[in-house]
Amino acid sequence: MENEPFLSSQTRPQLQPILEDRDVSSSFIIPHSQDPTSSSTSQLDAPNTHVKRPGSLHRCKTAPAMAVMRDLKSKTPQIPKPQSDSSSIIRQAIFLLLIYLSLGVLIYTFNTDHFSGVETHPVVDALYFCIVTMCTIGYGDIAPRTTATKVFACVFVLVGFGFIDILLSGVVNYVLDLQENMILAGIQMGRPQHGFSARDYIFDAAKGRMRIRLKVGLALGVVVLCIGMGTLVLYFVEDLDWIDSVYLSVMSVTTVGYGDRAFKTLPGRLFASIWLLFSTLMVARAFLYLAEARIDKRHRRIASWVLQRDITVEDLLAADVNNNGFISKSEYVIYKLKEMGKIGEKDVLQICDHFSKLDPNNSGKITLPYLLQNRL
Repeated sequence: MENEPFLSSQTRPQLQPILEDRDVSSSFIIPHSQDPTSSSTSQLDAPNTHVKRPGSLHRCKTAPAMAVMRDLKSKTPQIPKPQSDSSSIIRQAIFLLLIYLSLGVLIYTFNTDHFSGVETHPVVDALYFCIVTMCTIGYGDIAPRTTATKVFACVFVLVGFGFIDILLSGVVNYVLDLQENMILAGIQMGRPQHGFSARDYIFDAAKGRMRIRLKVGLALGVVVLCIGMGTLVLYFVEDLDWIDSVYLSVMSVTTVGYGDRAFKTLPGRLFASIWLLFSTLMVARAFLYLAEARIDKRHRRIASWVLQRDITVEDLLAADVNNNGFISKSEYVIYKLKEMGKIGEKDVLQICDHFSKLDPNNSGKITLPYLLQNRL
């Protein structure tokens, strides 16, 4: 680790122009072993002569193009980078949700006599019971009475609890992340070149994302919106007073459900079947944002402490992996990242093990001839 070109403070020429696919005519022509006068004269007479720019890298036309390396196929196929297919997740979630609710509605509809509670419409009551069960609210206004329906309720709530936690939460996260990306895209398009604006309170340029405090504020706003919608429906549809409407709305979105109040009318249960499904997930996501804000604040405090404190002899001994009596830049970076909790010892060992496979000669370097040998 003594020779560390990737962390060296020296300025190195950028190799990106060489690796890019560009027109051959845009490359600077290095004269061959010819007469200098004729070479320079032929270049001046050329109609498409390009002037050499200071500090730029150039390549002879007859030299092998390094861009051709991109076309070389490895002996072993490359493992594709894992990517989350959001559209497939949504389709899968909707498909499984329809199957899950259809099965529950079907079983409830043919066993209405085995459930106790106020009846409005068999299909609406069945859908309402399935949503309340899946969201783990448990009002108690509809409950199983027989052994068979109690067994069905146990299986249904267990499957529904895992289903709503895994699939539907993924859909909600995708929708919220999509909304965040749209906000960030709009901010970046209208961001001024100089000066400070109110957008800086929204967008964290250092991390490339919305500020965590704003995300918490938006999430809490969604919570208030869900509670407000439920309160209005309970007041105007279920004929409850304002206190009971707010009370039942809060108990519903937080999945408490004491059972002293519930939806009893047909329009109310139809609204609850849709409102409870999304409001409970949104509220749960809002509290996750609160937890994320606390964790983010703790990480920033630890990172500030790690960067500001003085290095000690114990730190030098702990960071000196090669035991050569000094700390190199890469050793210092790795040690500080471990102190911040960004990486662990296991992560470093896995990366070192993968590096050793790419360095069979144990030279401490990954060379271009070795990569070309494996690709040819």
